[in-house]
Amino acid sequence: MGVSVYRRREAWTGREAVDGVHISGHPLKRSVWGPSRRHADLLLFGVTAAELVDLGIETPRFALADWIYLLQHLLVLGIALTRAPAKTQDRSLRTAVAVIVSYAYPYSQMIYLHQVPGDALWAEAGQWIVPLSACLSLASLLALGRLFGVRPALRGVATQGPYRCVRHPMYLAYVLGDLGYNLEEWNPGTALMVLSGWVALIWRIHVEEQVLSLDPRWAAYASMVRYRLVPGLW
Repeated sequence: MGVSVYRRREAWTGREAVDGVHISGHPLKRSVWGPSRRHADLLLFGVTAAELVDLGIETPRFALADWIYLLQHLLVLGIALTRAPAKTQDRSLRTAVAVIVSYAYPYSQMIYLHQVPGDALWAEAGQWIVPLSACLSLASLLALGRLFGVRPALRGVATQGPYRCVRHPMYLAYVLGDLGYNLEEWNPGTALMVLSGWVALIWRIHVEEQVLSLDPRWAAYASMVRYRLVPGLW
């Protein structure tokens, strides 16, 4: 059916953590070199490793996008073991829910389509959009490097590669992937799941930019790169 678990969450995007400080009601916590920080790294490593296993099970024959996703997973494994601790991090409940929704809705679509098969809208276009989204996601991950994380957090400000065009190119890759896969197969249930995922994505952008604004370089970057997600629109 052309839908795989790993397709859009090949890399969780965020930048991951100051006690007593709140930005618009979102609690931030100081990041430390300690068990909590290491647990987050091990969680990222473990989940990514599980996705690699699932990738092998769900995809007996690899297409171009599959090989790109495989490479991304391997990169994330390395990042999880070597990334620096975050300086500040949002740990609010609302953000945690947004992260969970962002991660869960592609899996939910896959499970749902197994139970309620969908229809093709424009499968040929979807087959072009999916590899395009995978390439953009890989380029974004390479530009992020060790700044990569799950929760909105501050490790630095990425300004190279796709980040010269929009502030959140990996999220744009997710949106393109959603469009591509739903052009290949969709139904009203998957459309609702995608919309919920996009709402969570917009929330994460909002919180990430609040956290990143603590970096003195952010204002100059935001003034240079005006659009958050879609060039010319927003």
